[in-house]
This record gives sequence, structure tokens and C-alpha cells, in this order.
Amino acid sequence: MHADAQALPAGTGTGMYVIVGGTFSEFQSDYGKKDIPGGGIFVDTNLDWRWGLETEARRIQYPRQTTLLTGPRWSFRAKGLVPYVKVLVGGGRFDFPYGYGVGNYFVFAPGAGVDLRLGQRWRVRLADFEYQDWPGFTYGAIHPYGVTAGISFQFLGATRTKMSRQ
Repeated sequence: MHADAQALPAGTGTGMYVIVGGTFSEFQSDYGKKDIPGGGIFVDTNLDWRWGLETEARRIQYPRQTTLLTGPRWSFRAKGLVPYVKVLVGGGRFDFPYGYGVGNYFVFAPGAGVDLRLGQRWRVRLADFEYQDWPGFTYGAIHPYGVTAGISFQFLGATRTKMSRQ
């Protein structure tokens, strides 16, 4: 008599995955106290649904502020509305008005937001709030802050959580 048996896993996470997205931002520049629109891209490389690394590049217009930031990101849910927090660091480039000069600066940027999962691979970034600190800015520290929204697509990795069959 021969019996084969294989138990299905009780539950597995999504494992490592990569999300790429595009965004639109509205920032208060803290230089001239102006609200400035801009756009950007981001890549989330996730070890699992909870922990990952976010990298973002953003460019806001006049006065032009360009940032390239990266750092850890923690999500609080895997499905539906996905709230998260992040702590990013990197570099910022500031093009002064009227061609007066250009400066490159260290930037520290904590933030939080919420994504909405749409099916297996698509997400909408409903709101991402970010507060930036440019401590070494030429005329004293500046603190731009703003909100970002966008859409993203999961390129690599598993797409869903599998549950055992009863």
C-alpha cells in the first residue's frame, strides 16, 4: 500500500517584490513661500509586504528643486488601503531664481501615506505627505513640505497571498 500526501501551506506572504510608480506633487518650497507643482517617480523594493526600501526622484518647478532620496519604508497592511511611514535621505539640487546659482545639499525627509491596492498589481498612491529638511542650505535651513499622489505597478515578485483549501 502506497500513500502520497502533500499539505498545502496554511498561508504564505507575497515574498520580495518591486513596485514602480509615477507621481504628481504639490510642495510648499519654503523659499519665497510658494506652492509649487512637480512630478516624480518612485521604486519600492519590498522584502515582504511590511518592510522595504523606497527610492524616489522628484522635480518641482520654480524655484526648481530636484531630489533623489532613499530609505526604509514600513507598511501596516497588505491589502486594500495600505498605510505606511518612511524615512528618506539623499541629495537635493536647488536652482536659484533668475540664474543666480545652483546648490547641492543633503536632504532628510520623513513621511507617511496611504496606497490603495487595485487588484493584483496596480496601486493608487492616494496621498503621500513628506516634510523635508535641507539643513545646509545656503541662506539657512529650509523645510519644504508637500503632498504627492500617483499610480504604480508591481513588476517583480509574487502577486497574491495564497490560502489553504478547505
